[in-house]
Order: sequence, then C-alpha cells, then structure tokens
Amino acid sequence: MPIKVLIIDDSALIRSLLTEIINKAPDLQVVGTAPDPLAARQRIKELNPDVLTLDVEMPKMDGLAFLEKLMRLRPMPVVMVSSLTEKSSAVTLKALELGAFDFVTKPKIDIRNGLLEYSQELAEKIRCAHSAFRRRGPHIPPLQVEAKLSADAVLPNRHQHFSTTEKVVAVGSSTGGTEALKVFLSALPADCPAILVTQHMPETFTRTFAARLDGLCAMAVKEAEHGERVLPGHAYIAPGNRHMMLARSGANYTIALGDGPPVSRHRPSVDVLFRSTANCAADNSLGIIMTGMGDDGAAGMLEMHNAGARTFAQDEESCVVFGMPREAIARGGVDEVVPLSDMAGRLMGWLASHGKRSFRV
Repeated sequence: MPIKVLIIDDSALIRSLLTEIINKAPDLQVVGTAPDPLAARQRIKELNPDVLTLDVEMPKMDGLAFLEKLMRLRPMPVVMVSSLTEKSSAVTLKALELGAFDFVTKPKIDIRNGLLEYSQELAEKIRCAHSAFRRRGPHIPPLQVEAKLSADAVLPNRHQHFSTTEKVVAVGSSTGGTEALKVFLSALPADCPAILVTQHMPETFTRTFAARLDGLCAMAVKEAEHGERVLPGHAYIAPGNRHMMLARSGANYTIALGDGPPVSRHRPSVDVLFRSTANCAADNSLGIIMTGMGDDGAAGMLEMHNAGARTFAQDEESCVVFGMPREAIARGGVDEVVPLSDMAGRLMGWLASHGKRSFRV
C-alpha cells in the first residue's frame, strides 16, 4: 500500500510539480493538495495522509504556527519545502525544532528542472519520515545509485605523522542532526578541544544554523572559513555546498574548504571530513557519526578507526534515522555505540583518559 502524501503550498506550480515528482515513485501517492494551512486542516481530516509536505511561508496562517498546532493536536511526519534564503533557512530550522522531520529546498531559478533534481531526495525523505515516525519494521536501507564517488575524488588517503598531542573532534550528521548537534554541543564546556562538524545542509542554512548554536553553547560556534586556524573552544560548521577538511600548517590545525565533486552523494561530505581527520590527526582525534539517512561517513569512520582514532556512533534509540550510524557500525569502524544524551560525557571521559591539556584561547 503506497504512502499517502498531502502537499501544502500556496504556489499552484509547486503543488503540480511536487505531485508529478512524488507520484513517479511506485510506493508514494499524492492523495491531495492544499494552498494554505486552513485548507490543509480540512484535507487532513478527509484524506488521513501518512506524510505532509509543508511550505515554509504561506498565507492565512503562519507555517510555524500551523506546525506547532499540528504536532500538539495530531502529530504526523512533515517534510518542509523551503526556499534558499536567509529568512527561509531560519524558519526551516525552527520548524525542525518544532518536530518537522526534514526539509528539501526550492531552487532560486528554473524551478521545474531544479525540483526534478531533488526528486530522488524528496522521495527518500518522505519514505524515511513515514518509517521513522511509525517506528515499524526495519529502517529503510541507504539509497543506492549507480555512480557514487568516494573521498578519493577530493583528497588522497595519506596519513601524515606530526609531533603533537592536541586533540580534535570530527562529527558527521544528516537527517535529525540539527537537534542532535544542539544537544551534544550545548553540553560541552568552553575549553573543549576543537570540533569540526559536517551536517548535510544547503547554502545559507549553515550560517544561520551556526549562529543559532553559538547562542546556546559555551563553545564558540561558527561557519568555517578557508584557511582559518582550528582553535580549542571552537566548533566549526562546514558551509553548505563546500567540502570541509582538516589540514595542517606547521604544528597547527587549519581548515581547508573545497569545491570538489559530491562524495557519497553529498557536498559537504562526512567521508571527506573523516578522511582528512584520519590523515592529519590520526590517534589524536575522535570521530562521531550521528543520525542521518544513507551511508555518508561510514567509509571515512573506518579510516579514522584504522588510523588509531577513537570512534563513536549514536545509538538507534536516540536517532531520528539510524542509517549513517548503522552503516558505520556494519563496516567495523565504530568503537562505541552511545546514546545521544551520553555523547558529551563520553567525549569528555575519553579526553580525560588521554591527557586532555588545559587550553589558552
């Protein structure tokens, strides 16, 4: 039986395109559309959909107000459809905090072809939203595609040996990661070693996301910049649409950003971050893979593990989607499976047992 989808968007063109895209998937069916939240309330009662797609900005009722009421009165899986603007990114991040499962982005130009490029991603997110919300049966396996580049397309696998004891933490996440990262980073002290984060997000979203975290965390959180020195007490978020890599300048860690091809279907890619960390920091690093669809980061985590790094994976119970951690565990790259609520404490415990130094920033 196909997954029933209700589309809520004030644009007739977007409603038509989303209907076309979703109905091409054999296991998905658009059962109705609505131009605004008020009309959507009636359609939900009539059609009893399994998943909603919800526009960020709509007339008659604020999208966030609608989502908040929906999650309180009739909780159900919601995938946000958002524009690539600073304003929309802030609203979308708030929607994720209110309980939306994930989001896809509307292109700025050539809307039809742009949305068609997102068709596979949208279908997979609808499936995962339905599966995760219902909590029934095994999680959906990672999306398989014929052409899939590894981190070899961006940088070689080459370990460099430096005389240093400075620790660095590399974190990868995707679906559900915005909330998981907030829980994890806000629990860390201001003198924590540097943390590099690759979260699957488009341009404009990462800057807004970093600013939101910066206001919640004892550490300084910022969107990463090419060439900047990696400092203790700071967390660096990979910019949307750019790979982030740990690099070296003498004895110092630095950040390198790159425009290489997508790896494991993503740019930024967790595999790229993890490989660069294995290359530059080896056993002075700790890798963490969190909630997310697919398998990005699984290969890179194994490389970190083989280079002597300590590696953690978020446990299934606390994941929104267990895909990325599950794949990393299956490939043998994970030392510990850790609940999200314990992740910060396990990190600090590892640092204490491995000679965490006192930093001066």
